[in-house]
Amino acid sequence: MDHKKWHEQAESKWDRFSDNWNARSEQMWKDGSRKKVLPFFQSFIESDSDVLDLGCGDGQGSEMLQKAGYSVTGVDLSSKMIEIAKKRSTAATFLQGDVTALPFENEAFDAVMAINCLEWVASPLEAINEINRVVKPGGVFVVGILGPVAGPRTNSYPRLEGEEVVCNTMMPWEFQRLAETHGWTTIGMSSVPKEGAPEGLEMQNALLEQAVSFMTLFALEKKSADVPEQG
Repeated sequence: MDHKKWHEQAESKWDRFSDNWNARSEQMWKDGSRKKVLPFFQSFIESDSDVLDLGCGDGQGSEMLQKAGYSVTGVDLSSKMIEIAKKRSTAATFLQGDVTALPFENEAFDAVMAINCLEWVASPLEAINEINRVVKPGGVFVVGILGPVAGPRTNSYPRLEGEEVVCNTMMPWEFQRLAETHGWTTIGMSSVPKEGAPEGLEMQNALLEQAVSFMTLFALEKKSADVPEQG
């Protein structure tokens, strides 16, 4: 599937899912699978920073960042999600956009957050390079990548039956390798365990921890001021 068609289908999918997502997002961010995101983010990025929230969805995470003292711009591929986000918060700025072609100047942000966003992009490398372009030298990229046992990964199963899908199968360790090869240095990691996973794996083996995770959070620092070529 070409990238244009992929992103058109992804936009349509999330437009249809927007109301369902909005009904559950507050619980996810405050008590569920995303409750570790804000504390993790705050441990690497000072308040008052200019933050780009990619794949912001209905704006729940953006609103929480704004209330924590950050200046936030939220971007999502889904126009329906952006409509909901604008109604949720008037403090943050929201706009529809594609993570592989962001409408911002070079080095416009101190930090970027992208939680369960890159799984829905046709080319994660294009997204990583574009994020590198809009982050200041020494800026931080906080990303959440679905673990191999996360339920949403079933969206990619139909590919085995020859169907076109808009969910890739990138694993957390694959994302980390890709990012570190293309302009980023890992400065922190934390996994959200799948419900029922054994306790204490985070102290034994990072790959094992990721293998039983619902999601792995990474904090990465931009290596230099070099801006990657687009294309």
